Amino acid sequence: TLDLACRRTPCFAKFSEMEEMVKMEAEINEVQPLQLSVYTQPYDTGVYFIGKKCEILQDMNRHLEAILKEKRELRKRMIKHRCQESLPIEATFHKCIVELLTEAVTFIEKLESHLQSVRSIPQIPHMMNNMDTTLSKTEVLMIELEELTEQILKWEELQKEVYSN
Repeated sequence: TLDLACRRTPCFAKFSEMEEMVKMEAEINEVQPLQLSVYTQPYDTGVYFIGKKCEILQDMNRHLEAILKEKRELRKRMIKHRCQESLPIEATFHKCIVELLTEAVTFIEKLESHLQSVRSIPQIPHMMNNMDTTLSKTEVLMIELEELTEQILKWEELQKEVYSN
């Protein structure tokens, strides 16, 4: 995650500068030995430039070692449990943190119902078909109930006639 998060971080800025310096010095080295060979011995210039390159490489090596050490420390801190450590938060932000925590708790409480809703989305067409069939069955039952109500009312009228006679 750390490798993905840092694309162009300031810690590599010095490394980039060093690379550019090495490239420029390599270009200078290609031109200078030809110019210096007239005035000095080629052996002296070679030793001088090799010493400079070695110094630059040692600087880059120290810088990279420092970066690796920081990376290791960061990994150790990320792995370390922070159960009983308190985070330093300024007093002005305490109210905001409390509000944020209450919102987080309510979100977590509602998360299961939201997840259940999301899981049920693919089943909606099937549920709609079931609702349509249930609705048609309910309509049939309503018609039957109306017919039964009419029959009961007719039977009640017949019973009244029989008792009155």
